Formats: sequence, C-alpha cells, structure tokens
Amino acid sequence: MFQFDIDAHSVKTIHFIGIGGVSMSGIAALLLDKGYTITGSDRERNHFVRRLEEKGATIAIGQKAENIQNPDLVVYTDAILPENEELIAAKRSGVPVITRGVMLGALMKNFPQSIAVSGTHGKSTTTSMIAEILLGANTDPTVLLGGDLDGIGGNFQIGESDYFLTEACEYKGNILYYFPRIAIILNANLDHVDFFHTQENFTDYFIRYMNNLGEDSVAVLNIDDAETRKLIPHVPGRCVTFGIENPEADYSATNLQKNAYKGFSFTVQKKNGDAKQVELHVLGKHNVYDALAAFIAAYEAGVPVEQIQRGLTNYRHLHRRQEIIGNRNGATVMTDYGHHPVEIRSTIEAVRYREDKRLIVVFQPHTYSRTKQLMDDFAVSFDGADLTIVTDIYAARENPDPTVHSRQLVEKMEARGVPVKYIGTFEEAKAWLLEEMQEGDLVLTTGCGNPDVLARMLVLDDDKAAYEAH
Repeated sequence: MFQFDIDAHSVKTIHFIGIGGVSMSGIAALLLDKGYTITGSDRERNHFVRRLEEKGATIAIGQKAENIQNPDLVVYTDAILPENEELIAAKRSGVPVITRGVMLGALMKNFPQSIAVSGTHGKSTTTSMIAEILLGANTDPTVLLGGDLDGIGGNFQIGESDYFLTEACEYKGNILYYFPRIAIILNANLDHVDFFHTQENFTDYFIRYMNNLGEDSVAVLNIDDAETRKLIPHVPGRCVTFGIENPEADYSATNLQKNAYKGFSFTVQKKNGDAKQVELHVLGKHNVYDALAAFIAAYEAGVPVEQIQRGLTNYRHLHRRQEIIGNRNGATVMTDYGHHPVEIRSTIEAVRYREDKRLIVVFQPHTYSRTKQLMDDFAVSFDGADLTIVTDIYAARENPDPTVHSRQLVEKMEARGVPVKYIGTFEEAKAWLLEEMQEGDLVLTTGCGNPDVLARMLVLDDDKAAYEAH
C-alpha cells in the first residue's frame, strides 16, 4: 500500500498528468502549499490550470513523453488512457506512478479528522455544505471540492488543522483507497457503467469500502436508499443513519416546508427526541438529504449545533449547481452538473419551484457507456421539462462508440410523446435558442462535460470567452 507522509518531503518533485481536473488540481495545490515542487500537464489551460500556475506550478499544455523530466513521483487521473504517451513515458522512467485515488487516500491518512463524502449523487453539494459549516466554525480545514465555491474562492482550501474534507468518488474502485474517520454514503445508484457494469458490482465496492473503516470511525448512511441500506451490516465502527420522514433513521428530516427562498425549512429529528430547525436557501428535496448528511458529519466532527445551523442557512451553492449565469431575451439562463437520470429528475423538480413560464432543458450526455446503458432511464428523466434539447455525447475519457448516439435518446423520448429536439453542437443550439427563448423562460443546460459553456455563450454572446471561462 502506498504511504505518503506529507511532512517528510522524502520526494521533492511531483508530476501530475491531467493536472487541470477538479480533484487533481486540488491535490496539487495542497502539495504546492506544503513546499513540494509541482509540475504537470493537461490538454488545455482551464481556470484550474491558471490558478496553479499563479501559485508556482510548471504546467505543459499537451500530453507528451517529453513532459516527464525526472520527477520523484507521478500521479495521473483516471481519465488518462493506457496508450497516453506521457503515461507510458512515466512508467518507463522507473519512478513510482500512482493514480489520483491512491494519492488522495494516502493524503487522507495525514489528517486525524478526515471526512470523505461518497455516493452517486450530491457529493459536491454535501462536501461544500460541510465546508461552509467548518469554515464558519473557524476550524481551519483543508478542503478539496468537486467544484468552485465562492466561500473559498475556488475548489480547494488549504488549512493548518487536523480537519480534512474531500469528495470520495467511487470511479474505478477508488473508494477502496480511502480510510476516513467519517465516511458519508449519500446513495448508491449504478453509475460509471464502463467500470462497474452492474448494480450488484457497484454496491459490492461500497461494501468493501466499509471494510476500510476503523472501529473508531463513523459511517453516515442514507437509510432511504435501498442500496445504501445494504452497507449497514458491514460497518465495523459506528453507523449513523439518516432519512426524510423516516422513524427508523437516527436522524430524520421532518416537517418539510417550502420557505421564502423556495428552499426547504425542516426539523432535524433525532431518535432521542432532540430537534433542531434548519433553513435552506438552495432548491430541491435532494438538497435536504445533502444538508442532513452535512449536519451529522459536522456534529460528529465536534462542531456545535448552532454553528451547523448557521452554516447550512448561509450556504448557497457551488458553481455549476443550479447556477444562474445571466439573462437573455428576458429568459433566465441556468447551468447544472446533473448527468445521471436521478440527478436530472431531481433538478427539474427543484427548479420548478421557481415558477418560470417555461422550462427548456439542454442536455449534453456524458460518455457513450453511460448514455447507452442508462438510455431508458434518461428517456423518462425529462418529463418535467416543457422542451428538451439533446446535444452530441461528450466522450470524456472514452473512445467513440458507433453503436450509440444522442438521436437514439431523442427517438425514445419522441415515442413517449415528450417534447424533444436533437441539436448536435453548441453553436447550432445557441442559434436556435436565441430565436426561441422568450420572456419568463428558464433555460437550463445540464451535464458534467461542458454545458456551462453553452449557458455562457447564450448570455455573453462571445463564444471564445464562454469556452475560456469553463
């Protein structure tokens, strides 16, 4: 097992292949702050890359064998394919070469108060809610987020305390590398089908993750989620469950009421009878689950209840999570990260509270494998929209698959009578929308590729600036 003492400096230079990823950039920033020399590469210079360069990292644009210049350690993201020439050169160099997940797990062990947030949906939101609480409680945490939070000015915060907060993504079994003191599982719906293939295999990885936890650890589990309930017998330490209007849960959200901000106000009801009120500014019932998990984690980490309540009320949202980009033609333009059928349904349900005249959703499918295996679920996810536009698939880490296309999803939706239109490119979608958008509409772009670019193209009317802001 890979070990890394962050204070030992037994290595000097660490090279990151794919350094511009949201998690990779946070890890690189942490190590920069601790005095390591950081080099790296990525396909493009995004805002994460620029921020690291400002901090002193040396980053090459384009992944080539020549980028490997005698580092002591190489870390690569899961998006890097085996045939990547820079990765091949790194493995031939003779220095240790590890994945992002292995590095994150090794770093986690350096912090006694580590909190890891896992689950198919809601990781970034829950992590950022906990960050808001910890920062407000002056705990000086180190935080690695899956998105940009205004409260920390980006996707990471470097602290000096024992608190370490991070998302713990399951892709490629990375959760098996993590050993947190507090482990949150929000849900366990099948995703990353290119790796896990089946729900049974997906759940099995979470069960194996529970075996990583020590007897002094706390597992915070969503008892309302059928797959997450299966983890309970496998928790070696304490297990704390949560749900909504669920008397079996250790913590239950009850008395949900839509408030003046169109978020929910609710009571956190403990089994022992204790009850505390929480008021959220963010939309959607799914955010109640996230807030409940954040409440429990912060409480287990020693934060006073009053500061937890204040942090949750102060929380707004991450960028790219129900983020309003601006207005055009009298319509509001919003972007979201939802890319799984469950997430899309939840987001559409949430934004309906806004009472806009018409909801137009632009969906950019993410990866061929996910689109193919979950297509029937995607086909019923947009029923709450007045019109859905489906763009071409964002390939991400995958090679093209000629057996799946966005048009197939459109055909399935049309067969159900759902208003839908295929428009392949952002440029074509922008032109069509500018003709179609009306006063009072809400246009929501969604997906985890780069649908926020289209949202900015609509508002800025400057395509280059929209891409550069991604």
